[in-house]
Amino acid sequence: MLIRDVLNLKGGSIYSVEPAAALTEVVALMVRHDIGSLVVMENGRMCGMLTFREVLQALDAQGGNLADMRARDVMVRDPICGTPADTIDELREIMTHHHVRYLPVRDGQKLIGIISFHDVAKAIIKETRLENRLLKRYIEHTPESDAEIRAAAGQQRQ
Repeated sequence: MLIRDVLNLKGGSIYSVEPAAALTEVVALMVRHDIGSLVVMENGRMCGMLTFREVLQALDAQGGNLADMRARDVMVRDPICGTPADTIDELREIMTHHHVRYLPVRDGQKLIGIISFHDVAKAIIKETRLENRLLKRYIEHTPESDAEIRAAAGQQRQ
Protein backbone atom coordinates (compact mmCIF):
# COMPACT_ATOMS: atom_id res chain seq x y z
CA MET A 1 0.00 0.00 0.00
CA LEU A 2 1.28 3.44 -0.92
CA ILE A 3 1.14 6.57 1.22
CA ARG A 4 -1.17 8.24 -1.32
CA ASP A 5 -3.66 5.43 -0.61
CA VAL A 6 -3.44 6.04 3.14
CA LEU A 7 -3.98 9.77 2.63
CA ASN A 8 -7.02 9.03 0.44
CA LEU A 9 -8.46 6.73 3.11
CA LYS A 10 -7.71 9.21 5.86
CA GLY A 11 -8.96 12.40 4.25
CA GLY A 12 -8.98 15.24 6.72
CA SER A 13 -7.33 18.57 7.10
CA ILE A 14 -3.84 19.84 7.71
CA TYR A 15 -3.76 22.08 10.75
CA SER A 16 -1.10 24.75 10.86
CA VAL A 17 0.15 27.75 12.79
CA GLU A 18 2.62 30.52 12.10
CA PRO A 19 6.03 30.53 13.80
CA ALA A 20 4.98 33.46 16.01
CA ALA A 21 1.92 31.63 17.38
CA ALA A 22 1.84 31.45 21.16
CA LEU A 23 2.39 27.95 22.48
CA THR A 24 -0.78 28.32 24.55
CA GLU A 25 -2.64 28.88 21.24
CA VAL A 26 -0.94 25.79 19.78
CA VAL A 27 -2.09 23.66 22.73
CA ALA A 28 -5.66 25.01 22.47
CA LEU A 29 -5.76 24.20 18.74
CA MET A 30 -4.44 20.67 19.30
CA VAL A 31 -7.00 20.04 22.05
CA ARG A 32 -9.91 21.57 20.10
CA HIS A 33 -9.25 19.36 17.06
CA ASP A 34 -8.01 16.30 19.01
CA ILE A 35 -4.76 16.18 17.06
CA GLY A 36 -1.19 15.42 18.07
CA SER A 37 0.66 17.54 15.53
CA LEU A 38 0.62 20.85 13.73
CA VAL A 39 2.58 22.12 10.77
CA VAL A 40 4.37 25.43 11.21
CA MET A 41 3.93 27.46 8.02
CA GLU A 42 5.70 30.64 6.97
CA ASN A 43 4.94 32.41 3.69
CA GLY A 44 2.98 29.38 2.48
CA ARG A 45 5.83 26.93 3.11
CA MET A 46 6.33 24.40 5.85
CA CYS A 47 9.21 25.50 8.06
CA GLY A 48 8.62 23.19 10.98
CA MET A 49 6.50 20.66 12.80
CA LEU A 50 5.08 20.70 16.31
CA THR A 51 3.87 17.63 18.14
CA PHE A 52 2.69 17.06 21.67
CA ARG A 53 6.22 15.79 22.42
CA GLU A 54 7.79 19.21 21.79
CA VAL A 55 5.01 20.92 23.75
CA LEU A 56 5.56 18.62 26.74
CA GLN A 57 9.32 19.16 26.59
CA ALA A 58 8.78 22.95 26.58
CA LEU A 59 6.31 22.67 29.44
CA ASP A 60 8.86 20.71 31.48
CA ALA A 61 11.73 23.08 30.61
CA GLN A 62 9.68 26.15 31.55
CA GLY A 63 8.40 24.76 34.83
CA GLY A 64 4.84 24.61 33.53
CA ASN A 65 4.74 28.17 32.16
CA LEU A 66 4.20 28.42 28.40
CA ALA A 67 3.06 32.05 28.41
CA ASP A 68 6.12 33.49 26.66
CA MET A 69 6.86 30.55 24.37
CA ARG A 70 6.22 30.65 20.62
CA ALA A 71 5.87 27.86 18.07
CA ARG A 72 9.24 28.78 16.54
CA ASP A 73 10.92 28.24 19.93
CA VAL A 74 10.08 24.55 20.13
CA MET A 75 9.21 23.34 16.62
CA VAL A 76 11.23 20.70 14.79
CA ARG A 77 12.84 22.60 11.93
CA ASP A 78 12.89 20.97 8.50
CA PRO A 79 11.21 17.74 9.57
CA ILE A 80 11.78 14.47 7.77
CA CYS A 81 9.09 14.00 5.11
CA GLY A 82 7.57 11.18 3.13
CA THR A 83 6.31 11.17 -0.43
CA PRO A 84 3.02 9.86 -1.86
CA ALA A 85 4.94 7.09 -3.68
CA ASP A 86 6.48 5.70 -0.47
CA THR A 87 5.11 2.38 0.72
CA ILE A 88 3.66 1.76 4.15
CA ASP A 89 6.68 -0.41 4.96
CA GLU A 90 9.10 2.38 3.97
CA LEU A 91 7.17 4.91 6.01
CA ARG A 92 7.01 2.62 9.04
CA GLU A 93 10.79 2.13 8.80
CA ILE A 94 11.43 5.90 8.58
CA MET A 95 9.11 6.65 11.50
CA THR A 96 10.60 3.90 13.67
CA HIS A 97 14.22 4.74 12.83
CA HIS A 98 13.78 8.48 13.49
CA HIS A 99 11.41 7.98 16.46
CA VAL A 100 8.62 10.15 15.03
CA ARG A 101 4.90 9.61 15.39
CA TYR A 102 3.87 12.16 12.75
CA LEU A 103 5.36 12.55 9.30
CA PRO A 104 4.55 15.27 6.78
CA VAL A 105 4.01 14.03 3.23
CA ARG A 106 5.12 16.26 0.38
CA ASP A 107 4.69 15.98 -3.35
CA GLY A 108 7.70 17.97 -4.49
CA GLN A 109 7.56 21.09 -2.31
CA LYS A 110 3.79 20.91 -1.79
CA LEU A 111 2.60 19.62 1.59
CA ILE A 112 -0.26 17.20 0.93
CA GLY A 113 -0.85 15.60 4.32
CA ILE A 114 0.34 14.35 7.65
CA ILE A 115 0.57 10.64 8.39
CA SER A 116 0.53 9.47 11.98
CA PHE A 117 1.77 6.15 13.29
CA HIS A 118 -1.90 5.48 14.09
CA ASP A 119 -2.77 6.00 10.39
CA VAL A 120 -0.05 3.51 9.46
CA ALA A 121 -1.40 0.94 11.93
CA LYS A 122 -4.97 1.36 10.62
CA ALA A 123 -3.79 0.93 7.02
CA ILE A 124 -1.86 -2.23 7.89
CA ILE A 125 -4.89 -3.67 9.70
CA LYS A 126 -7.11 -2.90 6.71
CA GLU A 127 -4.61 -4.44 4.30
CA THR A 128 -4.24 -7.55 6.49
CA ARG A 129 -8.01 -8.01 6.71
CA LEU A 130 -8.27 -7.88 2.92
CA GLU A 131 -5.48 -10.42 2.52
CA ASN A 132 -7.15 -12.69 5.08
CA ARG A 133 -10.50 -12.51 3.25
CA LEU A 134 -8.81 -13.34 -0.05
CA LEU A 135 -6.95 -16.27 1.48
CA LYS A 136 -10.15 -17.61 3.07
CA ARG A 137 -11.94 -17.45 -0.29
CA TYR A 138 -9.05 -19.23 -1.94
CA ILE A 139 -9.05 -21.97 0.70
CA GLU A 140 -12.83 -22.38 0.53
CA HIS A 141 -12.68 -22.88 -3.23
CA THR A 142 -9.71 -25.27 -3.23
CA PRO A 143 -10.35 -29.05 -3.27
CA GLU A 144 -9.80 -30.33 0.25
CA SER A 145 -8.57 -33.85 -0.42
CA ASP A 146 -6.54 -35.86 -2.90
CA ALA A 147 -9.73 -37.71 -3.88
CA GLU A 148 -11.40 -34.43 -4.79
CA ILE A 149 -8.35 -33.41 -6.79
CA ARG A 150 -8.38 -36.72 -8.70
CA ALA A 151 -12.14 -36.44 -9.22
CA ALA A 152 -11.80 -32.89 -10.47
CA ALA A 153 -8.95 -33.93 -12.78
CA GLY A 154 -10.98 -36.86 -14.07
CA GLN A 155 -13.94 -34.59 -14.82
CA GLN A 156 -11.75 -32.33 -16.86
CA ARG A 157 -10.57 -35.25 -19.06
CA GLN A 158 -14.11 -36.27 -19.99
